[in-house]
Amino acid sequence: MTTNSHITTDTKPTPPVQLALGLLFGIIFGFLLQKGGVAKYHVLVGVLLLEDFTVVKVMLTAITVGAVGVFAMHALGLVKLHVKPTRYAGNIVGGLIFGVGFGLLGYCPGTGAAALGQGNWDAIAGIAGLMIGSYLFAEASGWLDKTLMKVGDRGKLMLPELVGLRLPVFLVIFVPLLIAGLIVIDQVTRR
Repeated sequence: MTTNSHITTDTKPTPPVQLALGLLFGIIFGFLLQKGGVAKYHVLVGVLLLEDFTVVKVMLTAITVGAVGVFAMHALGLVKLHVKPTRYAGNIVGGLIFGVGFGLLGYCPGTGAAALGQGNWDAIAGIAGLMIGSYLFAEASGWLDKTLMKVGDRGKLMLPELVGLRLPVFLVIFVPLLIAGLIVIDQVTRR
């Protein structure tokens, strides 16, 4: 599985329906982030300092549920996977920019929006930075495609292919490992 994937159905909803669904699921996502405690500044800084593992537990849970759900729907023919190319240089530079922003602000884009929704006005700086960064990326995307994005281009690569396993075998191994990791982290952090 890769985080560079997005999923579409065979029949596309109309743009107003897409916008309404995006708004609905965005609100649900923000609500769940806030209820999970991952929109709180001290929780997010705690994960950076390796003191609070709430974010790690939420992310591992999301990856586990998402992997099972997405690949089950794909197996049933309900969705198609559209895997974006793996480009090492772009992934590394993007990850570094994301990490610096997260470290400076204490929020990632999703948690920043949820934090603003719960009244943390400091998240406005992150949302403004996100919008400016998105604009700058869009403006530079043509140049980036010709330069940086060509470095380390592995094509449409997913994790099962990287480790040399068929998808079903990978999921049979990977999902229990994620669940075991969740249990271990939960047991260790309760002490």
